[in-house]
Amino acid sequence: MEVKTLSNGYELWTSCASRGVAVLTVETSVTDLDETKSLPTDFVLNQNYPNPFNPTTTISFSIPSSAFTSLKVYDILGNEIATLLSEEKSAGEHNVLFDASALTSGVYLFRLNSGNFTEIKKMILLR
Repeated sequence: MEVKTLSNGYELWTSCASRGVAVLTVETSVTDLDETKSLPTDFVLNQNYPNPFNPTTTISFSIPSSAFTSLKVYDILGNEIATLLSEEKSAGEHNVLFDASALTSGVYLFRLNSGNFTEIKKMILLR
């Protein structure tokens, strides 16, 4: 009995019992999980997590096509506090970590601009 794995991904098993020959071929393959992931069809800005937070939180968003994207944080008066992202981003899901160690407790806003899409959400920093 002999087992061979061929370069095309097949396993070949042969047996020569009683001068008879039996051959069994089995196709083997590995599915790439990334290929099964589909791209988002809409713009989505998710609520930060955790919220309330101290001192770091993650902001995630999805964009359906490549676009110049900015993610900014503002205080409740509308003053810009931080620019977390300002660059061309590819289509897909993205995560950005926000570290508010230098800020005081309070309500802050984060705004995503990507292509013609804009959305704002609130987050709470609790010390």
